[in-house]
Amino acid sequence: MKKILFVLALSLFISCGKDKETDFAVKKVKEISYAAKNDQDIIAYVAKNKLKATKSSTGLYYVINETGKGIHPAPASTVRVAYKGYYTNGVIFDQSTTTGISFTLYQVINGWKEGITYFREGGSGILLVPAHLGYGNYDYNGIPGGSVLIFDIKLISVN
Repeated sequence: MKKILFVLALSLFISCGKDKETDFAVKKVKEISYAAKNDQDIIAYVAKNKLKATKSSTGLYYVINETGKGIHPAPASTVRVAYKGYYTNGVIFDQSTTTGISFTLYQVINGWKEGITYFREGGSGILLVPAHLGYGNYDYNGIPGGSVLIFDIKLISVN
């Protein structure tokens, strides 16, 4: 009887150990950093399209095409934005109508929270968002994890 209990306990211990190794391996795969590759992809895109982009301290690149004459939004502002979102290969994954959509900046991805504040009301330009400021390493609504996201932005209004 003691031998049977010992064998059962040993089997349980070994199987639990394997689960932890599997969990660790899965987590390690999910925690890949795309920062360096995203930066290379953005730099290549900027060069290919002859853009004059500025890189922020967070790794966001932005281009101001039209300065605009209104105010800059604050991080908690409600804004109306017309946009088109696409990948570096030009495939569009989302876009608004020309009348735009309204939202509060704290409700959107970090690339927009930061990037929209660089525009003035009436201004337009491009946000080049690395994965860590977008949807990260995980697939989200058809957007593959680790993707660079590019947005043509028109800041219509700031409330």
